[in-house]
Amino acid sequence: MDVRDPAGEFLRITERYHGMSDEELLNLARESSQLTDSAHEALASEMRCRGVKLEPEVPETDRPEPEPIPAHLLQSPSEGAQDDSEEDDPYAEERELVELCEVWSRRDAYQVQWLLDRAGIPFFMGPEKATDVDKVTSNFAKGISVQIMRVGTCWAAQAIEHYEPDDEPPTPPEEKEWKEIPVRCPKCQSSDVVFIDLRGDQCETRPCFRWTCDTCGHRWQDDGTVKE
Repeated sequence: MDVRDPAGEFLRITERYHGMSDEELLNLARESSQLTDSAHEALASEMRCRGVKLEPEVPETDRPEPEPIPAHLLQSPSEGAQDDSEEDDPYAEERELVELCEVWSRRDAYQVQWLLDRAGIPFFMGPEKATDVDKVTSNFAKGISVQIMRVGTCWAAQAIEHYEPDDEPPTPPEEKEWKEIPVRCPKCQSSDVVFIDLRGDQCETRPCFRWTCDTCGHRWQDDGTVKE
């Protein structure tokens, strides 16, 4: 069957397997040859998350007759649902895209893609929603957002647990906090100082700032440099 929405297909299958019991999952695993690739990956992820393992088969003579898999479990969730409107989509909230991480180079993007592909988790990179690094046209130097569907957050976090980026964004320089130093009278050290005027024509190399102290009446001039 031609699946026109691989990400949506994987989501619908994942949600269906979420609601199944452990025994139903084991029954599906025993008949995994009947499943699509997306269904097989979703089944493996669900069993891994629950810690459910398929035990080795017992000899044919000792094995009870397995229960048949219900037909609705083998039917692709996308059948008959292609015409559903977005308003009627029960998975709309789970399909909402959330940011998983941000990459700043193509090689880091390849690393994230490899980890998510290995876990079978659909992803979307950049504003173009690319599903492959080679299709990203945005500038990696400005940061590329990697998004996944909300339903896959649990598995994605595990998938990139050991992700080690080679390129991080440059750390912006810390803004220096300037501390205001009050002008003080050189005679009495009072800060009750009044600026009189700037007399640039009376100094050969630097302008002269003239001050007066309201506390002691002392007058003086300097180059305007205040030292702490």
